Amino acid sequence: MVTGWPNMSNPADDTFFFILGISLTLLALNTGVMLYFVFRYSRKRHPRAEEVRENTPLEIIWTVIPTLLVLAIFYVGWKGFVYMRTAPPDAMIVHVTARQWSWTFDYANGKETNVLKVPVEKPVKLLITSADVLHSLFIPAYHIKEDCVPGMETHLWFLPDQLGSYDLFCTEYCGVGHSSMITKVEVMPQKDFEEWYSGKQEEAAEKKLPSGKKAGLASDEGARLIQVKGCVACHTTDGTPKIGPTFKGVFGKKETVIHEGKEREITVDEAFIKQTLLHPEIDRVKGFPPLMPSQQGQLTDAEIHEIIEYIKRLK
Repeated sequence: MVTGWPNMSNPADDTFFFILGISLTLLALNTGVMLYFVFRYSRKRHPRAEEVRENTPLEIIWTVIPTLLVLAIFYVGWKGFVYMRTAPPDAMIVHVTARQWSWTFDYANGKETNVLKVPVEKPVKLLITSADVLHSLFIPAYHIKEDCVPGMETHLWFLPDQLGSYDLFCTEYCGVGHSSMITKVEVMPQKDFEEWYSGKQEEAAEKKLPSGKKAGLASDEGARLIQVKGCVACHTTDGTPKIGPTFKGVFGKKETVIHEGKEREITVDEAFIKQTLLHPEIDRVKGFPPLMPSQQGQLTDAEIHEIIEYIKRLK
């Protein structure tokens, strides 16, 4: 479900319109005074120029008024800045990790997803970092944007006040896959969010499966991990090469790799996949750019095992 933009009141908008109003007022005044002077002091009416001396009251006026306007703009901007940077005490905390070229959202109960799911009418505070290069998180529907900096935690908050699905993407050029670094903010009814958050939706989906059947992509741990960890930003599961090789049919396949500047042939097995995840600089598959980031510290041994098992099944 996609709805119109939410009705969240944004202090940045208030500041913008305040400055815009001042600018339009000054434009009208300046234009009016200019037209008056052109008519009032035209050469026909005053063929001989006269010397104009200082006017102390006028100089005081055009010094005091701009000073007051600047102070008013500062006050409105500062008030909005404090509001935007101070999350409500009851805000739900979500940790955000940006990486080339995907997003990961971690919740307090250990839930992890690549789509930002939030309950309606509940303030949300995002604690943001990057696993590799500089990114920038932007949710245009809520007029909020914040840099994602490696080794540093930034933050922002917003109030999702309308049900729907809204774009979330990166606005900092971060490499060849930058344009595909897009996901969604899903604003859900409180009840639906609580069911998803507690895992009841997944349990209900499992119960609907026929006896002896395995769950599909949504409940397969390996499939879930390649989505959440951003593998699908560079790799596909349908046999189509992307920035990196496809996962489909790759296990057991002979590949030519570049090792220390020389070509050699290897067989894609469990050891090679694990090495590529942790030390991608050792062997690079020929024909693909050296863009694979190391997953050290990003994946546990158990998660690596699940990813390998999933790739093995993609025939």
